[in-house]
Amino acid sequence: MKILKYVLGISAVLIIGFFLLGVIKSELSYECEIMVDKPLAESWAVSQDEEKLSDWLEGLQKIEHVSGTPGTVGAVSDVHFIDDGQEMTIRETITEIGPDESVSMTFTSDFMDMDYNLAMKSVDGKTKISSSTTATGNGMVSKSIMALMGGAIKAQEETNLAKLKETIEKNSKNYINSEN
Repeated sequence: MKILKYVLGISAVLIIGFFLLGVIKSELSYECEIMVDKPLAESWAVSQDEEKLSDWLEGLQKIEHVSGTPGTVGAVSDVHFIDDGQEMTIRETITEIGPDESVSMTFTSDFMDMDYNLAMKSVDGKTKISSSTTATGNGMVSKSIMALMGGAIKAQEETNLAKLKETIEKNSKNYINSEN
């Protein structure tokens, strides 16, 4: 009986600690950066090319435009991913665009809400790509899970940017002289 009390006591402390973690660290914020050996205009064009998104966004299946004009402020799309065999849909809303410079979006899902900004800057003929993210879990369980998984979530963004760099540097499509 004494062992059962200890097991229940330890379980209660762990459960309370799990939920307190979500209260204490209810928001996850991080920034990532990478340098690409291509000019800004090409880097921007590749990053915005829907045909190339699946090259650098792991698990991307399709994008369904819901409302607004695609690629403009106010455009809403459902972005479908498969992650570990599970389908996931995230609603994307473009909140701000500075052509060849930056795009800001909000992403909403059952699990979390995210504010995301992707910015590009020309540096000596190359392109510096930066992203900044602020995410909040929707509910106590997701807030606590996000607090525990913060490093893994940031690592995924670093992987995405590394794949974007690779996609840009391997690009052979001429965006400058084509009409897109």
